[in-house]
Amino acid sequence: MVNPRFPHSAISTVTLSSSAISIAFCILLALSFLVTHSHSSHHTVFFNPLRFVFVPGSNGSGSNPARATYLRANLRIFSGNRDDSVARNDRSLYFSIIGKYRDLMNDANGGVAQGFESRRRPVLALKTDPLKPRLDQICKQADDHRSLALLYASYARKVKLESSKLVRVFAQLSRNFIALMNKPIYRPLFGNDISHVDESVLRQLEKEVKERIKTTRQVIGDAKESFDNQLKIQKLKDTIFSVNEQLTKAKKQGAFSSLIAAKSISKGLHCLSMRLMEERITHPEKYSDEGKPTPPEVEDPNLYHYALFSDNVLAASVVVNSAMKNAKEPHKHVFHVVTDKMNLGAMQVMFKLKDYSGAHIEVKAVEDYKFLNSSYVPVLRQLESANLQRFYFENKLENATKDTTNMKFRNPKYLSILNHLRFYLPEMYPKLHKILFLDDDIVVQKDLTGLWKIDMDGKVNGAVETCFGSFHRYAQYMNFSHPLIREKFSPKACAWAYGMNFFDLDAWRRTKCTEEYHYWQNLNENRTLWKLGTLPPGLITYYSTTKPLDKSWHVLGLGYNPSIGMDEIKNAAVVHFNGNMKPWLDIALSQFKPLWTKYVDYELEFVQACNFDF
Repeated sequence: MVNPRFPHSAISTVTLSSSAISIAFCILLALSFLVTHSHSSHHTVFFNPLRFVFVPGSNGSGSNPARATYLRANLRIFSGNRDDSVARNDRSLYFSIIGKYRDLMNDANGGVAQGFESRRRPVLALKTDPLKPRLDQICKQADDHRSLALLYASYARKVKLESSKLVRVFAQLSRNFIALMNKPIYRPLFGNDISHVDESVLRQLEKEVKERIKTTRQVIGDAKESFDNQLKIQKLKDTIFSVNEQLTKAKKQGAFSSLIAAKSISKGLHCLSMRLMEERITHPEKYSDEGKPTPPEVEDPNLYHYALFSDNVLAASVVVNSAMKNAKEPHKHVFHVVTDKMNLGAMQVMFKLKDYSGAHIEVKAVEDYKFLNSSYVPVLRQLESANLQRFYFENKLENATKDTTNMKFRNPKYLSILNHLRFYLPEMYPKLHKILFLDDDIVVQKDLTGLWKIDMDGKVNGAVETCFGSFHRYAQYMNFSHPLIREKFSPKACAWAYGMNFFDLDAWRRTKCTEEYHYWQNLNENRTLWKLGTLPPGLITYYSTTKPLDKSWHVLGLGYNPSIGMDEIKNAAVVHFNGNMKPWLDIALSQFKPLWTKYVDYELEFVQACNFDF
């Protein structure tokens, strides 16, 4: 029997609400049990349905759906034994539960939006005004995104982000939704006595809510990286990989640019060569040795003889100038300067402009040695090979940077006969017994006549060894995967340096070193035994005929190593600017440059005219 105090419609509404709430509570209990037990080992998420509190009403029905509220699920984040993938799954489950619970509560409450001050509407009231469901949907969306912003703010506090900016941003987003609903223009929409919804006001509310929802989603999307460790790690890996690729490319391009800068002729050097050549052409009678007898000192074995092969006029003059300024008896020293045909005139003028303290200087072109032709010299014959010409003269950037460790060997300089003249010293100077070979990038700081007093013990080559630990061993210069190299040489043998080498020409002739050099150079036509250059064939040719000299005779690295101590440099007889940072270039190491520039003849008018800025 129906109680007359309660209308039939009210009984139906209360029954429907109670049933929906009971069903929702049971579902939440079941889901709480599954979540708690399935992830108990990870301690990632704990969902407590009891935090959803139902507030009893005062109307005698046992509930007040219009004023019913609930507390959000508590998402507990623990620091220990946390698995990010499980955490993400639990958070997804959390939001799914929240959504289902809201739907049930809204159905029970007649579609009332949670989280805002709203009025109770019977189910039948929805049919009277079609705009009311639309209002409730707008309120529900606003409340959902406000809650989401609060949840992200809470999570940001828990994970202790480095910056509190995100916390402030999410909190502000939540306050924006509340402030929107509290605007005076929208308050009538949420009154208890409203009978009609103003469509224009509703549209304005909907527009503003959508704008705030869009902003909230955008902020959440941008902030996901801060909450997802796996995403941050992957992004960091991608960034590191990208930067490493850029660094490798920059290193290759830098190495190529450095090589170009090191091997190019500077404006000052070009100017000096041109002015000296102009002087040679203007006054040929003053500088030509053609038709004149060879001075006896040039072939006198009792004097101190030096071999200097260069196409750099200024560098060659510094070598001679520094050696003679530090020599005890300059008139007993003879320099054999050999250059190419193009620079012969400039070199002749340079060494005729002053007497260099009485030293004897012979200037010749490599073409003056008629035996140096392609039928006798393997390097000249190989230069005629189409493959070798392609290797050198198609030296494009994309090809040159494929092998940065050996990129310098692609320079045609290493096939220049000037570089390989050092293997023909006995034939070039048949009347001499000993000779000191000097590179054009060295500076002499002491008298070198002590080298002629060293007992060579029957060895051919006197040189300073450069190995230390595992560095500068034969294995770094030759291909020990080749059976011939592996059979004849030890990969741990100590390498030595070119730049200042004292040769016993009599021992050279006895051991036939030139023939040994030809044998190995012919085998290496396809560059399978070593990369191009003169040091690897030198290490092979003088493998068992090199006498180590004291390191103070020859200090290397001033063209690439800025950490060489000044005490070591001061005690050296010869300092060597080997490397790309030559002292006559702008890229030279500034702390070592004065060691070289102090021997430049600035008083010469041709040097002054070219405006060298050292």
